[in-house]
Amino acid sequence: MIYSFTLKDVIMSNDNDTEFAFVIEGILNRNGVIVIESVKQQDQLRGKGYGEKIKDTYILESYEALFLLYSKRLVLKKQKTILDFSNFLQTLLKIDLSIFTKFLIFRDLRTRGYIAKEGFGFGNDFRVYERGEYSRKAAKYVIFGINEGISIKANQLFENIRSIEKMGKAAIIAVIERRGEIIYYKVNLKSFSQNIKLLPEQNIA
Repeated sequence: MIYSFTLKDVIMSNDNDTEFAFVIEGILNRNGVIVIESVKQQDQLRGKGYGEKIKDTYILESYEALFLLYSKRLVLKKQKTILDFSNFLQTLLKIDLSIFTKFLIFRDLRTRGYIAKEGFGFGNDFRVYERGEYSRKAAKYVIFGINEGISIKANQLFENIRSIEKMGKAAIIAVIERRGEIIYYKVNLKSFSQNIKLLPEQNIA
């Protein structure tokens, strides 16, 4: 087991926890891609920083869909079957063992008011925009996750931080504790300093 916590430890959102005026409808196609067909719903997602349009198809990342299922803002269908959070997560874990880690980080960032998009391949990483800057400025941070108790080679960590700094972005490590709580560490090549544990109203910077 990678995680010592289970789905029972993930408290589901209530119906009042929502950014949207109406529920999004998505389709999980035969290639495992989550497609949003409604143009109105695409516009709503785009305005909130979810999903991307690739050619003529608007798609959600798996962790975005998990978060929207968790928030009860998405109805996800696979053919005639409606998938709930648990069903979809178990399906994803069969092909990507890191998906729960990405979901936990994504959920934490979104509930703090940050827009998080797919990262640059450093592991469980995200491009993260300062509040109010999405679509106006480039991402300010790159946050990558490490599960508590999982080792990472120092040279790999060094290379990740160096690459992120070359992009002109701040590198932040998100450490996921065994019960799912996340602590952020802002790091650079000169020093490693622990941030205070972030409260929902606090900035990452």
